[in-house]
Amino acid sequence: MYNSLLSFHSIVRWLVLITLFFSIYRALKGYFKNTTFSKLDNLIRHWTATVAHIQLLIGILLYTQSPIVTYFFKNFNASISNINTTFFGLIHILLMVIAIVVITIGSALAKRKLKDKEKYKTIAIWFSIALLIIFIAIPWPFSPLANRPYIR
Repeated sequence: MYNSLLSFHSIVRWLVLITLFFSIYRALKGYFKNTTFSKLDNLIRHWTATVAHIQLLIGILLYTQSPIVTYFFKNFNASISNINTTFFGLIHILLMVIAIVVITIGSALAKRKLKDKEKYKTIAIWFSIALLIIFIAIPWPFSPLANRPYIR
């Protein structure tokens, strides 16, 4: 089950990135073209946050089952000096939770804005910050912190 969840988590990562990029694109386009915030824009905002939350739940489930995380906490003093175990035991989960909180706040703030331009601006800023955090926290194949393949 762990390996299946890990593969699913790896695949859903791409869905999170695609929805974030698309949301940011729509927000910037709407902001600069002064368009009306449509039902589609609202759905995109909502589904971006929803996909991110689903990914977080899968990640938390993986975190509780991970042999790397188990090793990290059982051998904390030795593990903290190893960037690979520290990344998965501490950095990854912390940054991803922060990113999802940023997405959630941005989504909630945009939902409550009265002017369309403010909605677009809010989504563009908050989702871009979250995207930057997520890029740092993903174990890319080229990452100096910890590397994994693009798809497991």
